[in-house]
Amino acid sequence: MSLEDKLIRWTGPSSDTEQDKQDRTERMIRQAISAHENFNNCSLKIYAKGSYANNTNVRSDSDVDIAVECTEVQYWKESEKGNRQSGKPYEGIWTPAKLRAELILALEKKFPDQVDATGSTAIQINANSARINADVVPCFSYRYYMKNGSRDGTKIFKTDGTSIVNYPFQQKENGIAKNNRTGYAYKKGVRILKRIENAMEVDHVFHELPSFFIECLAYNCPDEVFLHSTWTKCLREMLLHIWNSLQGDEPEINRWMEVNECIYLFHSKQKWTRKDGREFAKTAWNYMGFNS
Repeated sequence: MSLEDKLIRWTGPSSDTEQDKQDRTERMIRQAISAHENFNNCSLKIYAKGSYANNTNVRSDSDVDIAVECTEVQYWKESEKGNRQSGKPYEGIWTPAKLRAELILALEKKFPDQVDATGSTAIQINANSARINADVVPCFSYRYYMKNGSRDGTKIFKTDGTSIVNYPFQQKENGIAKNNRTGYAYKKGVRILKRIENAMEVDHVFHELPSFFIECLAYNCPDEVFLHSTWTKCLREMLLHIWNSLQGDEPEINRWMEVNECIYLFHSKQKWTRKDGREFAKTAWNYMGFNS
């Protein structure tokens, strides 16, 4: 098989069988939450996020991420003091601990002996022959107030006392927009990079990187990189752009962003570094035989 034929094959999403398992998993999680009586008077949004929701998943990264967002209370932050008008503090029962505890109860009823709640962030549901692994993430509505306007996201409270802010809707919208601008090539390019990362890990030539980080590396490549006539040329240009752009220290301007365009891709609290991106591009370049 030629390199171009391999890359064409790697542009595809999960198989139909895998997609059916993903859809079934999401549906069963919704059923579990709907059947839990203690949620009857709680306003919840339940939606898929991550690679599955954004259609950039590949077989090896096919877990389903489901957010369960409690909208009874909205957490917030200001970019500058005074950007938010005062509001009444929340006085209801839905604390982070309460939401997590009730979700665990609901999921254990639906998936007996298959729920792992030991993680600090997600509640994991283990796969069986009809389902794939799922991470259920309890979270709350969140709003970031800026000088001109605001942006909505979610706030996740981890069991270790820390918290995370995510912007899943912005990620989805920006990914769709870039995919449309590139003639539906962007998400195919993301899948190629993810499959290369998976293959390099299996062959012990590179360490595992988060799937979201790989997606962000592709997102920060210019649209024209995805408009070449062959996937071989597209891949070369992606890897070259990543390698060249991530040389040196983090700049003060024109910094790379996550796909949501709300959070810088590189900062002290991220799980990855500029070096990870550079080394991924270099190793992938050699792994694909571009130096031979």
